[in-house]
Amino acid sequence: MTEPLSENTADVIVVGAGPAGSTTAYHLARAGLDVLLLEKTEFPREKVCGDGLTPRAVKQLVAMGIDISEEAGWLRNKGLRIIGGGSRLQLDWPDLASFPDYGLVRKRDDFDEQLAHQAQKAGARLYERCNVGAPIVDDRTGHITGVHAKLGDTGEKREVTFHAPLVVAADGNSTRLSLAMGLHRREDRPMGVAVRTYFTSPRHEDDYLESWLELWDRRGPGEDRLLPGYGWIFGMGDGTSNVGLGVLNTSDSFKELDWREVLKAWCASMPEDWGYTPDNMTGPIRGAALPMAFNRQPHYTKGLLLVGDAGGLVNPFNGEGIAYAMESGQIAADVIVQAHARSTPAQRETALQHYPQVLKDTYGGYYTLGRAFVKLIGNPKVMKIAAQRGLTHPVLMKFTLKMLANLTDPTGGDAMDRIINGLSKVAPKA
Repeated sequence: MTEPLSENTADVIVVGAGPAGSTTAYHLARAGLDVLLLEKTEFPREKVCGDGLTPRAVKQLVAMGIDISEEAGWLRNKGLRIIGGGSRLQLDWPDLASFPDYGLVRKRDDFDEQLAHQAQKAGARLYERCNVGAPIVDDRTGHITGVHAKLGDTGEKREVTFHAPLVVAADGNSTRLSLAMGLHRREDRPMGVAVRTYFTSPRHEDDYLESWLELWDRRGPGEDRLLPGYGWIFGMGDGTSNVGLGVLNTSDSFKELDWREVLKAWCASMPEDWGYTPDNMTGPIRGAALPMAFNRQPHYTKGLLLVGDAGGLVNPFNGEGIAYAMESGQIAADVIVQAHARSTPAQRETALQHYPQVLKDTYGGYYTLGRAFVKLIGNPKVMKIAAQRGLTHPVLMKFTLKMLANLTDPTGGDAMDRIINGLSKVAPKA
């Protein structure tokens, strides 16, 4: 037995209640649209992430009305500490008109739940334990018009169909919905992997995110290899540190190495008083893919819009995904709201087909630069020189921080902002 049809019909269906989906649903609901937000698991739930949020993500949280005070459980950070080549450089987040000058730290299980409930408060209808299966497709137009789903706990699931003229795929890197609609991953775009775990540690109140540029594969005497990627240490403020690494598929060793073992070996090389030992590990090592630089396109087709990891929105420069998931959700919502107000189906379709171009105008040139950067650091020699020599030049590293974190003022700003913005404008928007 299914629920009444009216309860299963909406203006928009959003599949996935991670940062991308919840942000999309929030802004759609705030604009007055009827939104169904379908999440396959139940909150709170675990996700693999560094848990460190840059000022880009903070801006999105503020726009959603999230209470980001320390009293509400958020830990602020001042900037990024970079370690490599025998050097250690501490850089504050830049002082900009467009973004706040601080980042935040929060565990993903609690973070995602807050965003989903904020969307719910705005009017979105959240269904947890809702496993979306095949799309419902109009035989005449080929457009998606809804989804089949199974609702409820294991053993008590019931089949439900949800209907809407538009569906947003916010179902992550695996994005079964996109695959069912014929959208496949582009092999010419970089892919990363992140693995992380938590340790009880005296470093848990560190007010800088820490990035280690040199990540070594210690094979034995004379066999050490520098890997393309970076390690991180984020103090969580709750007695634990999030320790992990991100590695790119530009490495010849990407497929052959066990990255969990690499993480264990890296942690074993840390000072003993930091506490990054097996005895202090509070959970298992978990891993996840990082789909980068628009690795699935087009971002709109036949009634389906892609946001966040489903559309490969991860920043290739630094592996950051949450900020771009939330930003793409807001962009998608803006496009949908404008399309919804058009008078005819043809006019609505014209507005929706503009969504991929808006994304390319926003990120395309910057991501092209990021793809070039990924190829460069795939060469261990280049990575070694960058780590050893770059960190001795604070001005250069300040520029690099702005570039890697995509933190500039779009108009005005300083000379660094103008250079980065100029490069992003002239680079191809692929």
